[in-house]
Amino acid sequence: MQITVQSGDPKSLTLLDLNARFMRHEQYQQLVANLRRDKVLTSTPFVWLNPDTGQRIVLSGNHRVKASVEAGIEEIHWLETADPLPEGRRLGIQLSHNSIVGEDDLSILKTLYERIDELDWRDYAGLDDATLELLADLDSPSIAEANLTFQTLAIVFLPDDLKDAQEVLRDALALSASADAVWVAQLRQYDQTMAALDLASKSYDVTNVATALGVILTSFTEHAHELTDGWFEQHTGEAKHHGMAPLQTLFHTDAMPAASAAIAEKALQAAVARGDIPSEHRHKALELWARQYLDTPQ
Repeated sequence: MQITVQSGDPKSLTLLDLNARFMRHEQYQQLVANLRRDKVLTSTPFVWLNPDTGQRIVLSGNHRVKASVEAGIEEIHWLETADPLPEGRRLGIQLSHNSIVGEDDLSILKTLYERIDELDWRDYAGLDDATLELLADLDSPSIAEANLTFQTLAIVFLPDDLKDAQEVLRDALALSASADAVWVAQLRQYDQTMAALDLASKSYDVTNVATALGVILTSFTEHAHELTDGWFEQHTGEAKHHGMAPLQTLFHTDAMPAASAAIAEKALQAAVARGDIPSEHRHKALELWARQYLDTPQ
């Protein structure tokens, strides 16, 4: 087989109509992110130039070519053959390139991965959650020595139909017997959850689910003060319910400078000592302060 190195616009190449090799969404998005960063395709597709039609058909590297287009790369290099290839041989090349890829030595992979000291480059490496779990299993003694704790949470997304919901919940509880907790949510909230993870992944160019979830939680925390509407009626100035209101929604923070906190702590101790507030309900001091402020004429 005669092989040449060619270059050109990836849009000029024809992708396979039927490709057995698939790539999960998060893996493909990581590939696109890497190409946007590199601005060049660093691994070479294999292309067959059809002598009858002049089409350049990608036999191997379809995802890389497609991702190059999405990443905005206007020129890539590829290996090309113009030899007459019957369909059987073309399919054989396609499948062999997909399947004969070798395997990773996990212990060496773990060593190499841990030598990457920057989070961005660890994301760039594109290791999925399953692989990261395997790497963690290689070092289970160190996890035990660190005395790490964890909890297992199962979220069951139920359909609206009562009969279907009961069957799903029964099966889910049987499968989740080892979980520390089982939460129930509406089935349509599953799509919202997946959409939120996808949005976080794309916004921050990350593929690891845990990292994306961390982005969502950080964003939620930063906007937690907006939950004030859950317990406070803006028009009347009255409480909407008789439950507890989180202080973070009131003060828009869960922390204060240590010097200020020291002053507040001394004042609280004094208020308890005088009997102005009960020791088990120190938050009453906030109400006393607020009432005094409201009762003071401007």
